[in-house]
Amino acid sequence: MGIELTDRQRELRTRARAVARSVLREARAAEQLATAEERFLATRPAYEQLIAAGFLRACLPTADGGDNESLLDTAVLMEELYAENPSVALTLLATVLGVQPVLAGGDQEQRKRLLAPFLETSGAPLAAFCSTEPGGSANPAAPPPGEGVRTRAVRAGDQWVINGRKKWVSSATGWQRDGADLLTVLCRTAEDAPPGGGISMLAVVNPSGVTLDRVIETSGYRAHLLPEFTFHDVATPAENLLGAEGGGLPLAGASFLGATAVVGLLGVALLRAAFEHTLHFARTERRGGTVPILEHQAVGYALADAKTSIEAVRALSLRACAAVDAGHPARVELAGHAKVFGSETAVRVITDLMRVVGVDSYDDLDPLNGLLQDALVLPLFAGGNLGVRRRALHALLLNPDYDSLGTI
Repeated sequence: MGIELTDRQRELRTRARAVARSVLREARAAEQLATAEERFLATRPAYEQLIAAGFLRACLPTADGGDNESLLDTAVLMEELYAENPSVALTLLATVLGVQPVLAGGDQEQRKRLLAPFLETSGAPLAAFCSTEPGGSANPAAPPPGEGVRTRAVRAGDQWVINGRKKWVSSATGWQRDGADLLTVLCRTAEDAPPGGGISMLAVVNPSGVTLDRVIETSGYRAHLLPEFTFHDVATPAENLLGAEGGGLPLAGASFLGATAVVGLLGVALLRAAFEHTLHFARTERRGGTVPILEHQAVGYALADAKTSIEAVRALSLRACAAVDAGHPARVELAGHAKVFGSETAVRVITDLMRVVGVDSYDDLDPLNGLLQDALVLPLFAGGNLGVRRRALHALLLNPDYDSLGTI
C-alpha cells in the first residue's frame, strides 16, 4: 500500500495551511479568556471561516454532496489545521465524527435529510457523537452485574424518548447551551435483549431537553468545549433510528474507525509545531555560551530523533488511512497501531524537546507547554489506548487465524 498524495490533495493541503496560518493562529488568543464557555464561543468566528472555506464539506463524501473522496483527504486537512490551533480543529473534527453514524448506518433518505446543514458553506453547524458516559464506556456491552451503556431510550408511539447522561462529548451542548445541531446518541433501547444487542443509535436534530451539568476544565484544548450533560425526556422521531434496532455497537465501531487512524496525524501536527519551535530556539539561543546550542551534538541529535519520529508516525498514519479507504483486511489493526504509536510518540517526543529548551519550556508563555498539554489527551480519547485500542489489538492476536504478515 504505497502512499502518494494526489494533486487535489496537495492543493487541499496548501489551501488548509494558508487558512490555518491566517485564521487559526490568530484565534489562539481565545485561550486567554476566563471561562471555558467564553473561550469556546470566542472561537466561533474562526470556525465559521473554516466552514466558509469548505473544510467541513471537504470531510463529507462526494456521494452525499460533499467534497471528500477518501479518509486521506481528511487526514491531510486535519494535520494542517491541528498544527496551528488544536482547539478549533478539534471542534471541526468532532463535528465530522458526529455525523459518522449517519454516514455509516443511515439510509439514503436519512443521509440526505440529516447531512444537509453540514454541506452548507455558511454558519457554524455542530454535530456530536454521544457515546462516552460518566463512569467510563470501555465496556458498553457488559452483562449484569455490569452496567454497560446506561443512557436509555423508550419507544413512545412514533418517537423515541431518551434519558441519561453523557460526558466528554465535544460541543454537544452547542455554542450557547442550546444543543448541537445534530446529536448521534448511543443508547439502550431494549432491557430484555442480550447486553450487546439491546443498544441502538439514534439521531437527534436540534435537541430540546439537553441540559449542561458542567463544562470540564482541561489542561489542554483550552478553547474547545467538553461538556457533561443530561438528557431529560429528549424526543426524536422513530425515523431517526440509524441502522437496525439493537445494532448500535457495531455502528459505533464503524463510525470510530476513521477517527482512530486520524489520531496519529493529530500527533504529527503537535509534533510539527513543537519541532519548529525547538529548532528555531536551538538556532538562535546561546544560553550563555559562544555558539547557538544547535551546534552541540546532544541538541542536534535530539532534534534529529524528533524528526525521525514525525516521519515515522506520519507514514504509519497515512498508511492506516489508506487501508481504511481501500477496505484492506488489516485496516482495523493498522488504525489501532497508528492511534497508539502516534499518540504516545507525541507525548514522549514533546517531552524530549522540552529538555532541549530547558526550564523555560515549563512557562505558560512557551508553546511547548501548551503543546504537551494538548498531546497528553491523545492516548486517552477516541478509544483509550489501554482500555480500548490495545485490547482490540490483543483480541486480534488471540485469533488463531491471525496473520502477522497480513499488514504487508
